[in-house]
Amino acid sequence: MGYPGESLSAEERADLAERYSPLDGQMLRSMTEGGLAWLRTNQLIVNSLNVFPVPDGDTGTNMTLTMQAACDEAASPGETNAGKVAKSIAHGALMGARGNSGVILSQLWRGFARSLDDFASIDTPALAHAFAMARDTAYKGVVQPVEGTILTVSKDIAEAARQFAGNPSARPLELLDQVVRAADASVLRTPDLLPVLREAGVVDAGGKGLFFLLEGMLRSVYGDPLDTPLATVQPLSALELAAAGESIEPGQDWEVIVDFRPAPPLDVEAFYRRLEAMGTSIQVGEGEGIYRMHIHVPDQTQYVPVEYIQSLGTITKVSFENLMEQIGGADGGPASLKLTVPEPGQIAAVSVVPGPGIARVFASLGAASIVEGGQTMNPSTQEILHAAETLPTDQVVLLPNNKNIVLTAQQAAGLSAKHIRVIPSTSVPQGIAAMLALDPSGDLDTIAAAMQSAMKEIRSIELTIATRSVEIDGVQVQAGQVIGLLDGRLVIAGNDLESTLQAVLEAADAGSAELITLYFGADLTTMRANQIGDRLRQTWSRQDIEVVEGRQPHYQLIVSLE
Repeated sequence: MGYPGESLSAEERADLAERYSPLDGQMLRSMTEGGLAWLRTNQLIVNSLNVFPVPDGDTGTNMTLTMQAACDEAASPGETNAGKVAKSIAHGALMGARGNSGVILSQLWRGFARSLDDFASIDTPALAHAFAMARDTAYKGVVQPVEGTILTVSKDIAEAARQFAGNPSARPLELLDQVVRAADASVLRTPDLLPVLREAGVVDAGGKGLFFLLEGMLRSVYGDPLDTPLATVQPLSALELAAAGESIEPGQDWEVIVDFRPAPPLDVEAFYRRLEAMGTSIQVGEGEGIYRMHIHVPDQTQYVPVEYIQSLGTITKVSFENLMEQIGGADGGPASLKLTVPEPGQIAAVSVVPGPGIARVFASLGAASIVEGGQTMNPSTQEILHAAETLPTDQVVLLPNNKNIVLTAQQAAGLSAKHIRVIPSTSVPQGIAAMLALDPSGDLDTIAAAMQSAMKEIRSIELTIATRSVEIDGVQVQAGQVIGLLDGRLVIAGNDLESTLQAVLEAADAGSAELITLYFGADLTTMRANQIGDRLRQTWSRQDIEVVEGRQPHYQLIVSLE
């Protein structure tokens, strides 16, 4: 497939370039929607570029969901101010960002929008500068930038844009054409910059996703097909339903959210005291002169907060949601989680977990809120932020428990007015070890440091099925084999689960551990998991062996060595 617009004549391309010079808000919005459509079409291609042959190739999915949130937030189709449209796209991407790739993509949009500020339209120099600001913002948002990734692609397209913008007759659409070509070439060079890509025989997935997004923007203008399939909506899982059910207090049937502009200025403390007499789970936020109130109230009083707020100023938006309907009835749904309800001023823990069994473990250790997520289902910035914001305390620790969720958690923490510390756990065992150091009544920074220290004392093993054939770190893997990862590093491939597990335990020096805990996944029966545990006890007789139901998807076993 050639570059966008190659089927058009030179005159037709020139006519479009003239028509899109400069770009207004409607054009930017339409082009961004085209970029999303093309990214979604190629989502599975981006997913398949995962370096490791494990079932967490979700870069394309994360970028698509991030862009879907961005387009959902975009200003109305009638908005012509390009700067305002860019700002709304960036805000949507920020709140909807999922996974590392989604977070970096949201930072690219953030820099792009900041550059344009309130520009009514975008000429060629402004567009080039926007790409440069996008690059700078994305690099600043990553603590240790790695070349050969989406960051490198952003740098290369910014440079291509800068050079092309030096031509005084260059028009925005022509600049975008050069940017797409530069992105394509940059993606092809990523294996030269990042050895693990070259070893795996793939290009960088995030960079490829960015290329598809930009190419789709250009294709939408030239009228090239985007072949957009219907989006699928994943239903709420049993874990989400259980967590939702546990968060509903007796008699609290409705969630009410009101946005309003107070006149005269709002006395927040007095306002909060009045709300306490009406319901629970109260949150009050302020931004750009608009206040947002969130409260849970009994069924018969759902309109009382609205009537009260109406006496204080102008209501701009009201949302109602029946909490019981969310979970299918007051006594329906699976067994509930016994989450800890923190007192104001205490430290609350928000944990991202991949399965209902593991969720119960975190709940038993004192988690105040559970966010479902893990491989192939990274939560968004908004979901993590909401989990922290709805807790009745302003001191929170976030445990992502997955390397691809750490950046999202950090972004969520940066958006909150609460005191939030991210414990950068990259595996479930690390998160569990950290939770053992949680003291809700302690000093936030001291406890956060203790939790980070505790998670370094364990080793994590994960066993799953290889999704493709590859050689990584000297380990030859065939699709369908069982593979073992030790602290995130591929160490072995085998033909059956038990022998592969034994080999990884030996590589991990399990003989020096005191406790070996197996969290078995949704693909294993309890009987099968207990049989594996019994045989491990024969080999590792000096260690305590525990078998715990995790019910996580994709990973047959997650193992902790303490």
